[in-house]
Amino acid sequence: MTPRLLFRIFAFAELITWAGLITALVLRATGVSDAWVTPAGGVHGFVFLAYCVVTVLVWIDARWRPSWGVLGIASAVVPFATLPVELVVDHRGMLPRAWRLSPGGERPRGFWEHGLAWVLRRPWLALLLLAVAVTGAFLLLLWMGPPVPKS
Repeated sequence: MTPRLLFRIFAFAELITWAGLITALVLRATGVSDAWVTPAGGVHGFVFLAYCVVTVLVWIDARWRPSWGVLGIASAVVPFATLPVELVVDHRGMLPRAWRLSPGGERPRGFWEHGLAWVLRRPWLALLLLAVAVTGAFLLLLWMGPPVPKS
């Protein structure tokens, strides 16, 4: 899967899960049902974390300037903002059609590029470890519970 396709899929998934969460919150606020907030929030939280990981992977491989990487991650916090960010970075040619650090590609430089090169050379193991890490972070956040407003 190319960096471009991977980023686009997760940017769109983040947008869709925002829509689901907002819909669930509206249903709760209007008294229709509060049963959808927990599952919609859980799915959105999981996709949010996965989108952030994908953004970092593309950021490293495409050698985005730090401002673009931070913007990519920050866009997940604002409802529906991943779509315009994805459109802009794609329009600017910042979403490559091949992994620069894949086997046979460029030689990695620095800690982060070596890590990404390892991931691209062992995709199934890396995917398993990534799924475990994202699931662990997700479960930790669920265990911590929702933010409680200060009284």
